[in-house]
Amino acid sequence: MPDRQDPSPLPATWQRADAGILPLWWDRLCSQTSPQSAALFAAGLFTEDRRRPIAQWYNAAFDSALLVAPETSPEWPVQRFGIFYAPPGGGFTQVHSAPHEWHPREPRKSPTEREAFEAAVAEAERFLQVEMFFV
Repeated sequence: MPDRQDPSPLPATWQRADAGILPLWWDRLCSQTSPQSAALFAAGLFTEDRRRPIAQWYNAAFDSALLVAPETSPEWPVQRFGIFYAPPGGGFTQVHSAPHEWHPREPRKSPTEREAFEAAVAEAERFLQVEMFFV
């Protein structure tokens, strides 16, 4: 059986910043849509910094960011974490990935919220490792 290797470290330019959602997200989303549309995007994620957990990385050198956060309304029967990317130079996009979902009505059934979040974070970190080759 092959040895499992630890993933490569993240590029040093990407710093984790989970305290609060960066204003960059709102600015980028509004630049692509109207403030009214931006307020509705991902169940109000960018207007109300209340949805947790989040994982966020910021690259000050390129003014870019990556975010893992809940993208569905809290009342939906299936919850999902989305990965959002603000590339260098402007813009905003959602990274399409495997669904990182959990069922809040069955909190102990796998995948749990924690398992879904950890899987989304791992995928986001893989994205950052690949992203450094294109910037």
